[in-house]
Amino acid sequence: MLRLQTRAAQLRHVASLQLSDGPAGLKPRPGFKLPAGVCANSNYASGRVSPNKEVGQIKKLMVANRGEIAIRVFRACTEMNIRTVAIYSEQDKMHMHRQKADESYLIGVGLPPVAAYLNIPEIIHVAKEHGVDAIHPGYGFLSERSDFAQSVLDAGIRFIGPSPEVVRRMGDKVEAREAAIEAGVQVVPGTPGPVESAEHALEFCETYGLPVIFKAAYGGGGRGMRVVKNMEDIKENFHRATSEAQSAFGNGSLFLEKFIERPRHIEVQILGDYAGNVVHLYERDCSVQRRHQKVVEIAPAPQLSRDIQEKMTSDAIRLAKLVGYENAGTVEFLLDNKGNYYFIEVNARLQVEHTVTENVTGVDLVQSQIKVSEGKTLPEIGLTQDKIHLTGCAIQCRMTTEDPARGFQPDTGRIEVFRSGEGFGIRLDSALGFAGAIISPFYDSLLVKVIAHAVDHPSACAKMLRTLKEFRIRGVKTNIPFLLNVLENPQFLSGVVDTYFIDENPQLFQFYPSQNRAQKLLHYLAQVMVNGPSTPLATNLKPSDTIPSVPVIPFETENGEAEWGYGLSDSSQSESSSDSDSVPDPPPGLRNVLKSEGPEAFAKKVRENRGLLLMDTTFRDAHQSLLATRVRTHDLKRISPYVSHRFNNLYSLENWGGATFDVALRFLHECPWDRLRTLRELIPNIPFQMLLRGANAVGYTNYPDNVVYKFCEEAVRSGMDIFRIFDSLNYLPNIVVGMEAVGNAGGVIEAAISYTGDVSDPTKTKYNLDYYVNLASELVKAGTHVLAIKDMAGILKPKAATLLVGTLREKFPDMPIHVHTHDTAGAGVASMLAAYEAGADVVDVACDSMSGMTSQPSMGAVVAALEKTDSDTGILLDDVSAYSAYWEQARNLYAPFECAVTMKSGNADTYRNEIPGGQYTNIQFQAFSLGLADQFEEVKKMYVEANKLLGDIPKVTPSSKVVGDMAQFMVQNKLTAQAVEDRAEELSFPVSVIEYFQGYLGEPPGGYPEPLRTRILQGKPRIEGRPGETLKPLDFNKLRSDLLEEHGKTVREVDVISASLYPKVTKEYLEFKEKYGPVDALDTKLFLVGPNVAQEFEVEIETGKTLSIKTLAVGDLDKEGKREVFFELNGQLRSVFIRDNEATKEMHFHPKALKGVHGSVGAPMPGNVIEVKVKVGDTVEKGQPLLVLSAMKMEMVVNAPVTGTVKQILVENGMKLEGDDLLMDIEHKQE
Repeated sequence: MLRLQTRAAQLRHVASLQLSDGPAGLKPRPGFKLPAGVCANSNYASGRVSPNKEVGQIKKLMVANRGEIAIRVFRACTEMNIRTVAIYSEQDKMHMHRQKADESYLIGVGLPPVAAYLNIPEIIHVAKEHGVDAIHPGYGFLSERSDFAQSVLDAGIRFIGPSPEVVRRMGDKVEAREAAIEAGVQVVPGTPGPVESAEHALEFCETYGLPVIFKAAYGGGGRGMRVVKNMEDIKENFHRATSEAQSAFGNGSLFLEKFIERPRHIEVQILGDYAGNVVHLYERDCSVQRRHQKVVEIAPAPQLSRDIQEKMTSDAIRLAKLVGYENAGTVEFLLDNKGNYYFIEVNARLQVEHTVTENVTGVDLVQSQIKVSEGKTLPEIGLTQDKIHLTGCAIQCRMTTEDPARGFQPDTGRIEVFRSGEGFGIRLDSALGFAGAIISPFYDSLLVKVIAHAVDHPSACAKMLRTLKEFRIRGVKTNIPFLLNVLENPQFLSGVVDTYFIDENPQLFQFYPSQNRAQKLLHYLAQVMVNGPSTPLATNLKPSDTIPSVPVIPFETENGEAEWGYGLSDSSQSESSSDSDSVPDPPPGLRNVLKSEGPEAFAKKVRENRGLLLMDTTFRDAHQSLLATRVRTHDLKRISPYVSHRFNNLYSLENWGGATFDVALRFLHECPWDRLRTLRELIPNIPFQMLLRGANAVGYTNYPDNVVYKFCEEAVRSGMDIFRIFDSLNYLPNIVVGMEAVGNAGGVIEAAISYTGDVSDPTKTKYNLDYYVNLASELVKAGTHVLAIKDMAGILKPKAATLLVGTLREKFPDMPIHVHTHDTAGAGVASMLAAYEAGADVVDVACDSMSGMTSQPSMGAVVAALEKTDSDTGILLDDVSAYSAYWEQARNLYAPFECAVTMKSGNADTYRNEIPGGQYTNIQFQAFSLGLADQFEEVKKMYVEANKLLGDIPKVTPSSKVVGDMAQFMVQNKLTAQAVEDRAEELSFPVSVIEYFQGYLGEPPGGYPEPLRTRILQGKPRIEGRPGETLKPLDFNKLRSDLLEEHGKTVREVDVISASLYPKVTKEYLEFKEKYGPVDALDTKLFLVGPNVAQEFEVEIETGKTLSIKTLAVGDLDKEGKREVFFELNGQLRSVFIRDNEATKEMHFHPKALKGVHGSVGAPMPGNVIEVKVKVGDTVEKGQPLLVLSAMKMEMVVNAPVTGTVKQILVENGMKLEGDDLLMDIEHKQE
């Protein structure tokens, strides 16, 4: 009935016009016939006079739009010598389109961002005020609003587009359907008019069945469009589509159609004039769509039969002529797989994808629009059907600021880097394609339209693929990875896809994340410049400016002539190196024996060696003791080639394990596994040795056995050879777990005795020779390949070394013996020589400049002592000196961690307190940094007392920490040993002490001291036997899945293993790496303290790729608490914004959702809160809608990620949010 009443009113209005003279130049409403007997006004009936008909050139044209379409029209106007006018909203003050126009005017002050461009009265006012004689609507916004077109004409201004009546009729999807039916064009079954309610939609679905599609009655572009396949979803989708349509087009009316499944979306470009001429410019295939929004468009439609093409274009022209279509427009069809096609709508405006039609026809559609509006006919501008031909194929990709890895969520922010793809056959239409552009959440996410034109579809695909790969956009996410996948998809390359293409090809969403290394490094450098070092510095000393000089590598050519090679990355010296010869492979070492013959043969070879073998600790324990374990892979790898060539006869190189593992992740922000693999590539001939804490692996707690096994397997696979396995309490079951794991992995088992006490002192009976011989016997019985003595406190006196090693040698004549010590007391060289004389095969040393004090004895001293004797180490003293010179310079780079700031010499009191070397340094530094230097002596004395209270235990990580914590606890609380025993039940002991007594470290030699243990625990649970024995095996599959979910595809298997040992530290490392990139490529001083302003430097991020960087300036604080830091990168200006942490302490910022915490619900995109659907205390089910966000004219429902109870809500309706802002917290209900 409503339709009949509307039609009757239209007929009455037309008749009244015919009975009068009618408005001058008013064209008859096409598609309506006058009642018989009514005479038509000659002008009106003829259909030859257009309301746009204004003979004469347009002199000033306004574009009532923004972005790239505004610029596209401006360019056309400039070529036609037409002055241009832009309008812009408050949010677009810095937008490029206003700068491209000859004049620009602010509109919509105080209005919402989209509403500003929908404000018809103000737009007309601005146009009249500034002498505009034509307005182009662009696409979107007001482009399909007939009331806008009429207002333009009423103001005496020409409208670049169809007549208001045609805009109205074609914009009304119902009338457009009727016109198509009248023209004899097949249509899709649908509602006869707008759907008034969700209930009416239900009635239609019950009649025609599902699926159906809601469409906005007054707009397109995918806005207000929803496909419904289930009855229960109709109501929600009706409301969401209505809201979207209202927001995007100012009218929320919808109509409903039967949804055609598996169609191709084909559209025909038409162009008409006031004289009734209509031509087509062939068709476009727009089937690659997401959320009904076109992503890729192709002209002409690939593999479309000539018969269908001719019928479809004929239907489009017939419909256009029927309605009296004038200017540019698009007639859209759905083509099913049987060759049937259905009219769906007319877009009475210029389309986003008009570009591909321009490329293949050579017709400038915008200029054609303008010329038609100037009163020219199509023949007059050379556009008759016989003159319109196709040339090649064109593809358009809509590059958007959306993140395809997160469901195409719009991204916002500042474009930090913009480098476009260009070249022959490439066209770029953009308004934001430049560094510094701000992507706001207020408008469409379109960034650049990329158009590739070539002779055929495959060639156009190849050209587009090449171009997209050339793009570099940093600062915001884009859909480039998705577009690349589309362009490489075989189905797309074939040329035939339907609208299901994206949904049915999940591989399109398998992305390889962009590395973005350069920009991430700039962020890191800027962060350090603004907020200080990311790695806390221990002293006020600054890193040296000197880059350590790598010693030369002498070798011989095939002719026997001496040549010189150079260390890694030593470009300053490489100019004088030989061009004809490169450094040859390093000479063979013991690792060659190990890899070819196995661990047993390796052990035998060690035992058969005549001289003293050395293990160099410079790469690990030396810098752990002297420089807080802070030496980076960057400096280790530079000297590695020299070590490989000049120290090939080392027993091993200790370079991994112990504290280096977690420190690398925690403070150096580098992967320990990458360090191991890098050093292995550079040093293929020397065995590597690591420290394995038995059942503790490289951690400080017990792990499930499968974690230890998997760790050892990966370590061997990554290049580790010898595992020195110990337990901090000499608890045999813990050691055996490590031994079995190493043996299973194929490594060399070097089981270690943790030495404490003094076997040369007959009054010390707990740790006598019998104790060590018995322990050694158990280790040999368990299958060790090498027997080690681990003297972590450096208390093995020469006499004790003679006794202990001599006894073990006599007991185990065929077993290689390796002795490790620290030189804290200064007698390390004497002890190691005594151990060798007693039968040891291997002793530990460090290069001279990294030896002494709490490190290992001097390599040079041992080498010199045995030089030219039967015990010669086979190492040249000159090589040691050159090696030491490198580390002397490198050590200055780590001045902020230098132990010598507080420790000026060794100290023999270690024979009394038995403090391990590394711990000695740490405790002393802590005391000095806290201003308690005078208390250090007290701490050392109390260390002795604490050890006695704990039962006189071996002291090595982590048991040494227990003793140290107890000692400092006693000093701070002024407690004597007696006071501890007396007040044990009332004191709050350190956690490490309580866990020790609970049994978390295993059982100490001789058992726990009683009744102190019972009084401290006070009923707390105790662990009997091996702690890890009762632990449930770790589910590595789940851990891997969790890491992939949280950190994406960059997660590797080694990261999973790291997370099994250090979950929190690994998480922080992965987040740091994602944010700041390969900081391990930076020189050490840059890494630690950042660059100075005006400093120039280079960073090699991989072989053949070097960044040239210059710091320019650090800006002032802005209103958001950020500073802009300026760089020159490879000659181009770059800048990044960094929040000043100190300056923003008093500022309030909305909290962010916690990454990896499922109940912490964050905003999936920047935008505004439209509706909050829950309240605090509500119980929600997983998948239940929580709230609705709106951004870039798109609405998104945020669903509950878990089942649980809403604990807090931090947002309200209308609130503006950034991406990942915390929306609410849900207390997860465990299933």
